[in-house]
Order: sequence, then structure tokens, then C-alpha cells
Amino acid sequence: MAMAKREKTLAVRPVPAPVPVPEAPPTPSATPVSATAPTSARSVRWGDLEDAAGGLERPLLRQRGSNTTSQMAVVGTNVCPIESLDLRIVENDVYKQDWRSRGRIQIFQYQVLKWLMALLVGSFVGLVGFFNNIAVENIAGYKLLLTSNLMRQNRNLGAFLLYMACNAVLAGSAAAICAYLAPAAAGSGIPEVKAYLNGVDAHSILAPSTLFVKIIGSILGVSAGFMLGKEGPMVHTGACVAAMLAQGGSRKYGLTWNWIRYFKNDLDRRDLITCGAAAGVTAAFRAPVGGVLFALEEATTWWRSALLWRTFSTTAMSAIVLRSLIEYCRSGNCGLFGKGGLIMFDVSSRVTTYTATDIAAVILLGILGGLLGALFNHFVDQILRRYGVINEKGAPYKILMTVFISLVTSCCSFGLSSLSPCVPCPPELAPGKCPTIGRNGNYKKFWCPAGHYNALASLFFNTNDDAIRNLFSGGTDSEFGVYTLLTFFIGVYTLGLITYGVAVPSGLFIPVILSGASFGRLVGKIFGSGLDTGLFAIVGAASFLGGTMRMTVSVCVILLELTNDLLLLPLIMLVLLVSKTVADCFNKGVYEQIVRMKGLPFLEVHADACMRSLVASDVLSGPVITFSSVERVGSVVNTLRRTGHNGFPVIEEEPFAPAPELCGLVLRSHLIVLLNGRTFTRAPVKTGAAEVFRKLKPFDFAKVGSSGKAMEVDELRLTEEEMDMYVDLHPITNRSPYTVLENMSLAKAAVLFRDLGLRHMCVVPRTPGRPPVLGILTRHDFMPEYIRGLFENVLRE
Repeated sequence: MAMAKREKTLAVRPVPAPVPVPEAPPTPSATPVSATAPTSARSVRWGDLEDAAGGLERPLLRQRGSNTTSQMAVVGTNVCPIESLDLRIVENDVYKQDWRSRGRIQIFQYQVLKWLMALLVGSFVGLVGFFNNIAVENIAGYKLLLTSNLMRQNRNLGAFLLYMACNAVLAGSAAAICAYLAPAAAGSGIPEVKAYLNGVDAHSILAPSTLFVKIIGSILGVSAGFMLGKEGPMVHTGACVAAMLAQGGSRKYGLTWNWIRYFKNDLDRRDLITCGAAAGVTAAFRAPVGGVLFALEEATTWWRSALLWRTFSTTAMSAIVLRSLIEYCRSGNCGLFGKGGLIMFDVSSRVTTYTATDIAAVILLGILGGLLGALFNHFVDQILRRYGVINEKGAPYKILMTVFISLVTSCCSFGLSSLSPCVPCPPELAPGKCPTIGRNGNYKKFWCPAGHYNALASLFFNTNDDAIRNLFSGGTDSEFGVYTLLTFFIGVYTLGLITYGVAVPSGLFIPVILSGASFGRLVGKIFGSGLDTGLFAIVGAASFLGGTMRMTVSVCVILLELTNDLLLLPLIMLVLLVSKTVADCFNKGVYEQIVRMKGLPFLEVHADACMRSLVASDVLSGPVITFSSVERVGSVVNTLRRTGHNGFPVIEEEPFAPAPELCGLVLRSHLIVLLNGRTFTRAPVKTGAAEVFRKLKPFDFAKVGSSGKAMEVDELRLTEEEMDMYVDLHPITNRSPYTVLENMSLAKAAVLFRDLGLRHMCVVPRTPGRPPVLGILTRHDFMPEYIRGLFENVLRE
């Protein structure tokens, strides 16, 4: 037997406390090699590892004794193990034979199914988005109606207690199902989806249970009056729907569809999940083009023209489904409060001209939005780290913290509205427009006398969507005063910070839009511009979105699709460019920060500066574990049991080659399937792919999705006689693995690794007479935290 390197999927230290590193397999500590003095690696068996470790030369670069990173990361609110995706085609004999056996009809069926699946994902996500919105409208509507009825009877204390109790029950229910059923459903989900599309996999990210809890938890959380939105969770929901369809349903829950077995590979799943994420944005904002641009700009790492068309068809189908169902609701078929509408604000071209003074006000708003957005990101990072301490204590603590934040939010909403003075209704309004009682309306009565309204209650004592409608509404310059807007801005900004991180599905779009819209209105009133303050609210929302999320093109198009006014385009473009430029001077976007903080090993576009002074062999962990092309069964089984490696180099040795040479790379999952098929021989001979196809089918090697469980090596029931037999690894060996020379710049290797979407990269010697492979580079080896842990002293200098 020969040897393998463990796939090391990073582990930036999860927040907030260090995650216990699992007990390592019995391998020697990593020994990086300097480019100027390369160490001669050699293949050894497991019994020889201790002796082999002592023979390795010490590198010239001084390194720390051990690496503190692990293969764990925070998903939702729980710490779980992570792996990498196999995004490249494994070109072994099984794959080649399978494609040669397919006729034109099967190939045509595969292409048609890809488009059909994209349309199905769009339809299902549109249905989920519609159901989500209808449920929130009705639950929140009845809650506010009951509270308003008590206030009309002058039972203000009872109204407050009922309002607070309803919110606490809804919040506690959302936290309970998240904490006990699917902790991965907590939070926005966008960082996890972003990491998945970068090649990071965790079993629970896109599981069916996560989908169910994400939908129900989002409805309960938004209805509870939290300062959060359902837009982020909708992106995660869309990705979960796509993942479940792509993997053929769920074996765990007895829902499987064999007719889509062609998609049981990470490459096709990744493309479909990209479509699902774009459909989620469409379902949240009814912005199909904005959804496509969101997937391109923020979500996915790899993009191509074919994926653009499929993503566009998915978002188009989602928008069509939403529009059809909204028209159905207009006849009153969706409950007392269900209108089916999402955040849609038709500002009907209120902009005609704007002066240099207006441009100056917009630029100022962009600068302030960038500063406040960067500050928001800083506070989110600090708060999430502290919430992580509470989340680690268990589910009861998560629920208690969520209920506590709910009580704080209820007290702020009700208490601040109570402190706001009553304002006479504008005389030009039609009867019944002011004041309004219940859920809808700009002019909330709260407990004001007849003919008066409460300005703060029109924003706080409302659903978040209706509060945005009120802020974006035009022709209401005198509705909200400076005191009202300042109080609401401080309240929303603070509540948005302390709410994000609780154990419920929560999005950042809505609190950021609310903060930006109120601040924009405030700047418009103070600056005294000739523009409508409702337009300043829209521009302010754009500035805060640019300052926190650092998206420009997608946010610009989403806001245009929301407001239905193309004349706003120049102002929104200007404020987004200014706010993003200012915020980039201080920190990264909020999702990039959360990905890094959770410990998800995300490969950036540009290699870290610390890689430029290193070469590929410097970060290798050795010695490398390889297999012979025809290996003894017992050696394979013992190696799989003792290691957690997912890729093994295969070496062609005598009598099949005159000298040892790299034959290819074999995956752990394929080895287990091959062993389970028992294509063994008593002598070390080649059997070829024919023997494998006689006992196994190509789909037996397909990857199990997030709802299934792949076979483990301990589940193999091999006899002692079988353990002494031999197995031919040629049929399942990828004969064309990606390789780099040991002296290749680590920065260039990192760019190549990311651009090609690799999971394993073999490092080969630059001179003959040495082992054919020196080691394997994985995602973990390109993480700056890992590299700095190895060469801390040198890189500090």
C-alpha cells in the first residue's frame, strides 16, 4: 500500500469560542518544505509512519509547532464538520464508459431536464414566497387588529401586554423549532449559500429539515415584530428547494425521484442551487432581473453564459407564479389581510429634474451611508461573537435569548410610540384616510384622539413592509417630523443589530432598508432639498445597502424594480458608488465578514499577500499517503479506517510500470463503493472496467445529497479471506488529475485552484529520481490563517 493526505477543509476559528479540534489520525505533524531546500518525500505504509516522520528534513522557514485550525465551522448557530465539493468531472474509466453508452436520446433528455429543473425550481420558490408573504400578512394583521381593538376601548395596558405576549410566543416558537429541529436554519443563510457556491459543503446547509424550519421560522419571526426580514431566508430557501430537487428528493422522508438521477453530482447541483438563490431574491422582492444580478454579483463564484440563461428562466418563472397568485388574492381569497403583495412601491416618476444642490445632498447621503454601513458591519461582527457564547450553551439559552430580544423589541415599538406626540391629520386628506386603525395606513391612530395620528406608531406599530411603504410614499413631506425620523432611525439601527444573531431565520435587507430610508428622509428634511422626501428615503436605503452589503449593480436594479421608476437610476447609481467606496476603506461587506467569522473556508478572488513569498511545497503536510494501482483489500480498508482523507494519489508500480509514476487520483467514496462491489482477485492483476460494470452501475458512484448518508467503511462486511485479496483501482482512478510543480508560487497555485473549482491538487517534483507525487494541496492549504499558523514569525517580519 502506499499513502494519502487528509483533505483539510479549513477551519477558521468559529465564533466565539475555540471549537474543539477532533482527534487527529495517527500522522506526523505537518512539515512544510522551503523552495530553496525541498525535502524528499517518500511513500510509506501506516506501520512505518513514526520512523518516516523522524527522517524528514527541517525546513529553512521557521514554523510554529502545531496548527490550531480544524475542519469545523459555524452553520446557522451550531458548529459542524465541513467538507469540499467535487466540482470537477472525475474522468475515470467508469465515467468514460457511462458516457460512451449513452445515445442521443439520453443526452437530449439530460439537456431538457436541466431546463425543466430550472423552471421547477422557479415555480416552487415562487409558491413558497407567496405562502410566506400571505402567512405573515394574516398573522401580523390579526395581531395588530386585536391590539388596536383593545386600545379603542382605552385598555392600553391590556393592549400592550397582548402585543408583547403575542410577539414573545411567536418568537419563542420560531427559536424552538430552529434550536431543536434545524439549527442550520437560523440566521440569514446567505453566508452559508455563498460558501456552498464557493465549494464548501456541510451536511445540514441544504437539508430538507433546514428548508422546512427556514420557511416556518421565517414566518413566525417576521410576524413576531422582529426588526428583520424574510429576504435573506428566501435566498436560503431557494437554495434548499433547488438542492432537494437536484438530489432526487429525500430518502429520509421517503420522497425520491429516480428520473432526475442525472443530477447526482456537485457540478449540476451547484448550477441549480445558483438558480434557486436567484429565485429567492425574485420571490422576496419580485425583482427577476435583480435576482439574476444578485447571483452573479454576490452569491456564486463561477459564472458562465449558459448558467445566465438558466438563471434568468428560473427567475422569470418565479415572477410569473408570483404575479398570477397576487392577482388571485385581489379578489379576497387569501384571508382578511392577505393581499399577496411583496415590497412593491410604485413611486410613479416623481422625479423630473434635480439641481446641483440635490446632487450634493445625494453625495452627502452616500458618504454618511458608507460610514454608518461600515459601522453597522463592525457591530454585527462583535455582537455575533458574543451571541455565539450563549448559543454554545444549548437550545434553552437560544430560546431564552430570542424571547428576551422579542420583549425588548415590543417595549421599544410600543413604548417609543407612546412617547410620540399626537399630530393633527392633514386637512387635505379624504375622510377615513386619517387616522387609520388596524394594520394598513400611513396615519396610525394608536391612542390619539379623533382627528389626530401618531407618527412613530405609523412606523413602529406596523409590519416592516408597511413601514417601508410609509417611508417611501411620496407627497408626505409633513407626515414625519425630524424628531420622529431621528427616533425611528436610532431605534431601527439598534434593534437591527441586536436582533441579527438570535436563533431564528433572519435577514438583513429589511433592517438596513428601514435604517437607510428613515435616515434618507431625515437628511432630506434637514438639507431642505427640493426633492420629495420619499425619494430621499429610497436613495438613503440604497446608500445603506451599498455601505453594508457592498453590492452595487444588483441593489440598483432591485430598487428600480421595486419602485418602478427609471428616472431614479442616476441618483441610485451615484449614491451606491459613493457609499461602497467609503465603506470599503474600513472593512468588508457584511456577508464576507460573517463567512470569515463562521470559519467557512472561502476562497477569495485574489490570493493573500502571505502566499507570494511561498511555493507549493512549503505548505504540504507529509508524508503523503498513496495507493498502488492494484492494492491489497486489507491495506485499503485499514487506511480508510485510520484516516479521514477524501483523495488518494494512485501510483503505478512494477510490474505495471518500469518505474513508479503517478497514475491518477481516487476518491474515498469511490473506493468504498468499489469495495462493496467486491471486484476482488486472488493475485495482483488488472481486471479492467468490464468487471466493475458487471457488478456495479455508474449511478452507484453518484454522490449522495444532503438528505442522504453515504456508506461508511465500517459498514463493509468483508471476510478475512477477502481482506487478503487484491482490488484493481484503475477503473475508478481519475487519470488526469490537476498537478503543479513543487516550486510553483503558492499565490499562482491558489488562483488556479479557485478558478478551476478544484478539491485536490497534486504537487509533483521538478527533478527525476524522486517519488512521483510529493503531496496534495486542498482548500485548507490556501487559507491565510493556516499559512500564518505555519510561518508566523517569518510572515510577521
